[in-house]
Amino acid sequence: MRATIYHNPQCGTSRNVLGILREAGVEATVIEYLKTPPARAELERLIKAIGKGVRGMLRKRGTPYEELGLDDPKWTDAQLIDFMLAHPILIERPIVVTDKQIMLARPSESVREILA
Repeated sequence: MRATIYHNPQCGTSRNVLGILREAGVEATVIEYLKTPPARAELERLIKAIGKGVRGMLRKRGTPYEELGLDDPKWTDAQLIDFMLAHPILIERPIVVTDKQIMLARPSESVREILA
C-alpha cells in the first residue's frame, strides 16, 4: 500500500501517524504542508473527501485562528480556504491519502482503519 501524508514534523500526532504507517510497511510520501501547502483545488478535494466541512478542518490551537477572527460566521468557505492557503498552519493535520480513503488521522490510532 502507498499513502501520502500531509505532515508537520513538529506535531506529535503527525509523527505518530507516520510511525504507524511505516511500521505497517506502508510506502509513505511525506508532504511537509507548512513548506509545500496544497494548491487550492487539492485542498478543496481533501476537505470534501474528509467530510468535516471547511470549518471542521481549521486548526485552532497554535495558529492565528483567534487573532484572525475565524470563528465569525461572516466568513464563507471560500474565504476560510483563502486563510488556510495564506496560513497553512490553519490546516488540521495529519491528512492521510490512500487509494482507498482520505482521512484526517486524529487521533493517530484512527489511521489503522485504512490499514485493514
